[in-house]
Amino acid sequence: MNRVVVVGAGGQDGRILYERLLAAGCAVLGIARDSIRSTEASTPVSIDITDRRQVQAIVADWRPDEIYYLAAYHHSSQDHMGGDAVEVFEKSHAVHVRGLLHFLEAIKNCRPATRLFYAASSLVFGNVLSAIQDEQTPLNPRCIYGITKTSGVHCCRFYRETHGVFAAAGFLYNHESIYRQEKFVSQKIIRAAAEIAAGQRDQLVLGDLSARIDWGFAPDFVDAMVRILALPEPSDFVVATGEAHSVREFVEIAFRLRGQDWKAHVVEDPALLQRRRSPLIGDASKLRAATGWKPSVTFPEMVKSLTGVTA
Repeated sequence: MNRVVVVGAGGQDGRILYERLLAAGCAVLGIARDSIRSTEASTPVSIDITDRRQVQAIVADWRPDEIYYLAAYHHSSQDHMGGDAVEVFEKSHAVHVRGLLHFLEAIKNCRPATRLFYAASSLVFGNVLSAIQDEQTPLNPRCIYGITKTSGVHCCRFYRETHGVFAAAGFLYNHESIYRQEKFVSQKIIRAAAEIAAGQRDQLVLGDLSARIDWGFAPDFVDAMVRILALPEPSDFVVATGEAHSVREFVEIAFRLRGQDWKAHVVEDPALLQRRRSPLIGDASKLRAATGWKPSVTFPEMVKSLTGVTA
C-alpha cells in the first residue's frame, strides 16, 4: 500500500488530492493548519511544520513513499497594502520555505526513498518579457508570495542536486474548483452570479475585466502532480493550459448560465486595482511529453463546473 503525506490537506488542491488518494487505496496522512487527519488514526493530532523535530518524527514514524507539499500562505495585496510587509514575509517564508526545508531534511536523514512534490506558482516568473513561460524562463518574482515560492523551488533544486533527494517542483498557474476560497476573483464572480439570479443582490464590482489569465481545472492540476512523482527522475514542470481568457469571458459564461445579462449587473472600478501584472501564460510541453498529461475540460466547461448548473 502506498503511504502518502499531504501537507496542506485543507486547501483546494490538498482536499482534491486527499480524496483521490483515498479512492486509490493509499494510506494517507493529511496535514492541515496545525492538525493531522490520517487513514490510520481517527483522532486528529497537532503538528507544527515549522518545528523541525516534529516534522522529522512524522517522516521517521510514517515512512511515506510520497510527500505532496501543497501548503501555502495566501494573502491579498489589498489587505496588506500599506501594512507590515515584514510580517507577511515572515509568515510566507515559514510556510513556503522553512516547513519545506524540514521535510527535505527529514527525507535526507530518515527516508531517502521518499519522493516530494513542491507546489510552486506562476508568480515565480513575475513581470515577464516573454509572452509564454516555460521551465527555462528566468525566475523573476515581484510579490512576496512569488519571492518565497521561488526560494522553495531553489531549496528543492539544492536537495535534489546536492543530496540526491527526489524533489520535484510544479509551477502551477491559476486553477479552479468548488473548493476555491471566497476571496479569489473566480469565486467572487460565481457567488455574485448566483446571488443576483436569486434576487439577493444586484451588483458585482470588479477591478479589471480585460485582465487575461491562464485558467485551469484543479483536478487536472492534481493529476499532473501525481504524474510528476511517478516519473523516473525529479525535475521542475510548468503546469498550465497554455490558453489565456479574460475576466470578462469568465463573467459572461457564469452569468449566462444563471440566465442573467452580466452587463446589467457588473461594474468595473479601476480603483480596486493595487497593482497590474503582466499576463502569465504557461507552456506545459515538457509535462505533456514526459507524462502524457493534458487538460480534461475546456475553459467554458471549467466555469460551468464551478457554478453547479447542470442544464
